[in-house]
Amino acid sequence: MVFVSLPSRKRPQHHWAAALLALAALSVFLWLQFGLGADARRAAIENWGTVSASAGQWRSFWLDGRAIRLVSALFIHASVLHLVGNGLFLPIFGVPSERVLGPWRLLLLFIVGGATGNIAASMLIGEPARVIIGASGGISALVGAYLVLFPRARLGVVVPLGLWLEFVKLPAASLIGLWVLLQLAFTYAGPSFGTMAWSAHLTGFFVGVIMSLLFRPWLRRAARGT
Repeated sequence: MVFVSLPSRKRPQHHWAAALLALAALSVFLWLQFGLGADARRAAIENWGTVSASAGQWRSFWLDGRAIRLVSALFIHASVLHLVGNGLFLPIFGVPSERVLGPWRLLLLFIVGGATGNIAASMLIGEPARVIIGASGGISALVGAYLVLFPRARLGVVVPLGLWLEFVKLPAASLIGLWVLLQLAFTYAGPSFGTMAWSAHLTGFFVGVIMSLLFRPWLRRAARGT
């Protein structure tokens, strides 16, 4: 009798998280814009957006259930430009990251990064009872994850050269580093200062970096098949 060791076949992994996030944000936007009147839309945003508050006020938010707004706010967008602006980052940074992390870890990354970013923006925005909405914190977490997972990647950008537009590929680390510096500058003196939650972008980014580093041992074991 001879025993033969056969390698186990890996089941193909389905990548659905990035598409689900895009579909959820689009569905909520269409519902708010076309399914509700102006007053009802405003009430929904106020009820489900993150509200700026001090650290002391957030203690009561945890107790009465309003902390769920940290997550629900990620799927609410104020305009088509707001939605598209966040949506453009999702296929660039979210889809490649999902192929490495898998859908559940990508969802966890997006939600934790986005919710933490909303907490930071809520406490740092400087004005009480401001409503914070948008997926920026979660998207920024995906940017941070991409930097850790693909440190040598190159991204294509369009550069204006006089009357011509030139498509070039530049190191992703350099472009993301420039993006981080701009978010830091905008936090204190940038365009729409006081109306954009730039601190949510920075916080989400660093949460994405940290979580991706924590995922590394699992990624190594998965690569070895153990």
